[in-house]
Amino acid sequence: MTAFCPYPIGMTSATMQASTGPATTGPDGDTILEVRDLKTYFPIRRGVLSHIHAWVKAVDGVSFSVRRGKTLGLVGESGCGKTTVGRTLLRLIPATAGTVHFDGADIFNLARGPLRSLRRRMQIIFQDPVGSLNPRMTVGHIVGEALTVHRIARGAERNRRVGDLLERCGLGASCMNRYPHEFSGGQRQRIGIARALALNPDMIICDEPVSALDVSIQSQILNLLSDLQEEMGLTYLFIAHNLAVVEHFSNDVAVMYLGKIVEIASAEEIYRNPKHPYTQALLSAVPVPDPTRQRTQVVLGGEVPSPIDPPPGCAFHPRCPLAIECCRQELPFLTQHAGCTPDHRTACHRADEIGPTTLVDHSCGTGEQTGKREDPT
Repeated sequence: MTAFCPYPIGMTSATMQASTGPATTGPDGDTILEVRDLKTYFPIRRGVLSHIHAWVKAVDGVSFSVRRGKTLGLVGESGCGKTTVGRTLLRLIPATAGTVHFDGADIFNLARGPLRSLRRRMQIIFQDPVGSLNPRMTVGHIVGEALTVHRIARGAERNRRVGDLLERCGLGASCMNRYPHEFSGGQRQRIGIARALALNPDMIICDEPVSALDVSIQSQILNLLSDLQEEMGLTYLFIAHNLAVVEHFSNDVAVMYLGKIVEIASAEEIYRNPKHPYTQALLSAVPVPDPTRQRTQVVLGGEVPSPIDPPPGCAFHPRCPLAIECCRQELPFLTQHAGCTPDHRTACHRADEIGPTTLVDHSCGTGEQTGKREDPT
């Protein structure tokens, strides 16, 4: 059984490599997840015979690695392909091309039996704490279903394990006989976390687990995930659209735009020395939790291009105030640039010329920004 779609895309391995550039690996070499040239396209069918008219390039050549016991934050605007990446890694969505190795195993080439065993080690926390829980099942059945399916525990032993999981996630064992609609949004997300922990996984894909929650509840869930990681040695792929959420939670950060990774580095480096204009624009929108310190917010013009027909060259160039002619014609690769750490790679033709505030300074000089708020410091 294979996870590749039999779509006649007509791309060679050389073409895929050229579209992604060099990959990154952890400095300690202890990599648990290795993603290379991942592509996920969805067909658009028309006519009576449903012929394929075009392709939605949701993920278009993504490469990254995740270190064991660490957190990689995957950030970007809505619709950039973050969730599709996470679901493709678990084979919930079939990949079009590329490879994914989890702890040495080629996920896309595993047969049903080995894949079933591997699923115990890779779990997911869904974004919607309401829609991801079956309203007809009690909390005990929701959390304990995986234990039954994988024949790990039944009866009293399963109930004991479920109770322990709920206690660990901040809910009492008395919640087992209640239904999801009886809980708040934050409590429902704790149920989803308990379900993801049921099989004692090595890695969890967190698909925007706090975006639907109040700010006060977000910090509680993030603290819970951090405590669980320290206690159980978990590895996270943390998907979010808000750079502020992943700032103190992730070890490494990858920024996505229109199906591609445009910048990847350690969290400290990417917040200190962002090289891609898109990353700088995202950082300028992060609110400052001090009313006496305000920053200039850059509002990008135009709209995100369609993933059906992405623009030539750099996909960001129609909205980039710093774009030059080569940006409109040549596709930039993820490469290291001057003044960056070895693990910092950026897909931008002008990265060597760009400083941490270049986009803000340019926008202030041309009057292209709105919502300008000066930082008095």
